[in-house]
Amino acid sequence: MNRILPAAMVLAMLTACNQKPTTDKSIENLTAKVQELKDKYRPGLGDFMVGIQLHHSKLWFAGINNNWKLAEYEIGEIKESFEDIKNVETDRPEVKTIDMIQPPLDSLAGAITQKNEVAFRQQFELLTATCNKCHRANKFEFNVITIPTEPPVYNQDFKPHSLMPHS
Repeated sequence: MNRILPAAMVLAMLTACNQKPTTDKSIENLTAKVQELKDKYRPGLGDFMVGIQLHHSKLWFAGINNNWKLAEYEIGEIKESFEDIKNVETDRPEVKTIDMIQPPLDSLAGAITQKNEVAFRQQFELLTATCNKCHRANKFEFNVITIPTEPPVYNQDFKPHSLMPHS
């Protein structure tokens, strides 16, 4: 979502640069075009949730491999996705309960900052349980999230690696 809006803005600006001097009417037209693009390319709640599910799984494998930099990145992606949901899916009743996920995310972020694998596992379980609690509260109880057993992608190594070349 964060990439769509800037792309729409650039397109609108390029369109504006190729036109005559700006008038109030052309600003209104430009604003309408930007809004049209935002509405047209808006991901749905399910799209956001699939992304969150992927990051949830990658977060698990980063944490159990003590790859704290990757874990920090993945939890940041999850938090960003939830913020995007709140900003984009304003008309969905499910969004009203989404803030229940924040305390477990914050606790898990603390375990990552502390580089504490035991706390990470406990807080990850709480996060996963809270996902399911939210699903049940919104009548999506058929969508059960679990602790991953297999890596979500096969072309990523979840072990920590130094960015410095080995001699």
